[in-house]
Amino acid sequence: MQKRTLGAGKLEVSALGLGCMGLSFSYAPFPEKPEVLALVRAAADRGVTFFDTAEVYGPFNNEELVGEALEPYRGKVAIATKFGFNLNPDGSPGWQGLNSTPERIKQVAEASLKRLRIEAIDLFYQHRVDPAVPIEDVAGAVKDLIAEGKVKHFGMSEAGAQTIRRAHAVQPVTALQSEYSLWYRKPEEEIIPTLEELGIGFVPFSPLGKGFLTGKMDEATSFEKTDFRSVIPRFSAEARMANRKLVDLLVVIATHKGATPAQIALAWLLAQKPWMVPIPGTTKIHRLEENLGAVDVELTAEDLQQIEDAAAKITIEGARYPEAVEKMTGL
Repeated sequence: MQKRTLGAGKLEVSALGLGCMGLSFSYAPFPEKPEVLALVRAAADRGVTFFDTAEVYGPFNNEELVGEALEPYRGKVAIATKFGFNLNPDGSPGWQGLNSTPERIKQVAEASLKRLRIEAIDLFYQHRVDPAVPIEDVAGAVKDLIAEGKVKHFGMSEAGAQTIRRAHAVQPVTALQSEYSLWYRKPEEEIIPTLEELGIGFVPFSPLGKGFLTGKMDEATSFEKTDFRSVIPRFSAEARMANRKLVDLLVVIATHKGATPAQIALAWLLAQKPWMVPIPGTTKIHRLEENLGAVDVELTAEDLQQIEDAAAKITIEGARYPEAVEKMTGL
């Protein structure tokens, strides 16, 4: 597996990571625990050294699963987790608003360390920007945790350019995690140039458009009510029908390259910048292997230009999140 380096802090990880959210959050029904452990360990055995989780996924059980699965690989992999929410007191899925107070950050760090069965969190993200807490205080709290040896690197998620700059001035940001793919390209406007200027790595989540770019779904696909995509405007039947043009483009390129649409979508991301590390998620080992195969797909400058020219003629329909969720982003 190829390696890439995130940020000036030089966090070296595999070129593709594993997004673990869907193993126990947002995309129910979920696999059984033995399947989850097998999948995460299969990724590690295949050279993946970067795993993404969060306390809110579940809540808690995602970190517990990842911690148990990766305990035999301690010291050989990097685990990223996140803080930033007030969770429901009864432990039910969801949250009760944002909370990035220094006290809460340190509380989350202590609890996450135990669930993950590690001595230091490799990359600790602010999950969403909390407008009630100055970002300087957030960065300062993580700086304290780094000084204490409980955290190695500071990350942010879905933050705007100016917020990133302010945080970075207090504690260097190693990586920003935000949605980025061929069907969500807003980060190209301000975020990616800012990261390049500051020497911050980029971790695209939903690099396969929450599964849409795999080509495995169409307007007839149905989602369980427990599947988050059932309430996302971009996944309405009408939007899926309109957005199929993008998948058709990927199919054409994939056929030419002897690859799959998913592999082309991931290879496109890998070709954008050497400091980007996508984190596709899956619950199936054969999909894991398919995704990892993207590292070996080489897109030429001509291929990339062909994709760019064709994609420029396609208008993606539907919002990427319900309005209430979108409001929590700092973009």
